[in-house]
Amino acid sequence: MMASKRMSPKRRRLWLLVGSLSVLGVAAALVLTALDDSLVFFYSPTQVAEKKPGPERRFRLGGLVETGSVKRSADSQEVYFRITDLKGTIDVTYRGLLPDLFREGQGVIAEGSLTSAGLFIAREVLAKHDENYMPPEVAKALKDAGRWKEGEAKK
Repeated sequence: MMASKRMSPKRRRLWLLVGSLSVLGVAAALVLTALDDSLVFFYSPTQVAEKKPGPERRFRLGGLVETGSVKRSADSQEVYFRITDLKGTIDVTYRGLLPDLFREGQGVIAEGSLTSAGLFIAREVLAKHDENYMPPEVAKALKDAGRWKEGEAKK
């Protein structure tokens, strides 16, 4: 007489647990991969110099538009300017229409990527909406640099 090789209930529960954990692990890995692709970090020019994000890595660059740095192309919508946190500066190029409130000495956040030559190619440029507002990330970067005082507005 042959002994039946049926799986015991204890072993069946163990395999069910192992299978469930495997499926859960794969699902978590897929979610984290998808989030990594859509995650956009914020850096000030000084932090970019310190952290050196890789070329083509998308991030937000924030600071003040350096006075005297805005140059507009005569034959296209391309604009060149520099963003500073008063410690570091990064050259930026942007093709498109800038916000109405964009001007020198004002807070700005540009989203894009850094080339291997160190030029920031902006895909989007955001400017502050009134003289009393500074994007929180920019204000924090300026505070960290010791150059921003609460309630002080740049005009």
